[in-house]
Amino acid sequence: MGASADLAVLGGDAPAVAPLLLGAVVRRGEAAVRLTEVEAYAGARDPGSHAFRGRTPRNAVMFGPAGHLYTYFVYGMHVCANVVTGPDGEASAVLLRAGEVVTPLDPALTAAGRRDLARGPARLCRALGIGLADGGTDLRLGPVTLELGDPAPPEQVRSGPRVGLRNGAATPWRFWLDGEPTVSQYRPAARRRM
Repeated sequence: MGASADLAVLGGDAPAVAPLLLGAVVRRGEAAVRLTEVEAYAGARDPGSHAFRGRTPRNAVMFGPAGHLYTYFVYGMHVCANVVTGPDGEASAVLLRAGEVVTPLDPALTAAGRRDLARGPARLCRALGIGLADGGTDLRLGPVTLELGDPAPPEQVRSGPRVGLRNGAATPWRFWLDGEPTVSQYRPAARRRM
């Protein structure tokens, strides 16, 4: 399935769509990353979601339509990207956590054997040159596009708790391809000091 192909599968519930994105390719110009790890966020019913408390200017893209890019700034320095899923008007999205760089922005980096160029959501965005201004992009039209391939075989898909959340972390909506060296390391949320 190519970038211009029907992305109707994205209209499903985020936890059901997330594993279908494993192996999909995200492109920006010549740069491409094959997804190896994602996390689902289910809006109003998910305390880990940016949309848990309703629509805000920051999370409005999450409310649809499906197939658009939701970007946000985290820790005052990193951009992260999500694929919006679900029916129009209901917030949900799948965080792009990690992937294998297929075609890099800077060929010298992969020539040097760097396997971690898109390991983690901020690195994935850097590898593709995704910024806050890309929020709302239609993934069929670009400049960032999504190419769905054949779903990963179920025996290769693993799931577990989401990374770095204080609320809803135990929900096993992080999905990854087993044995992939590009999958990020699991880290629970740090406790806040009083």
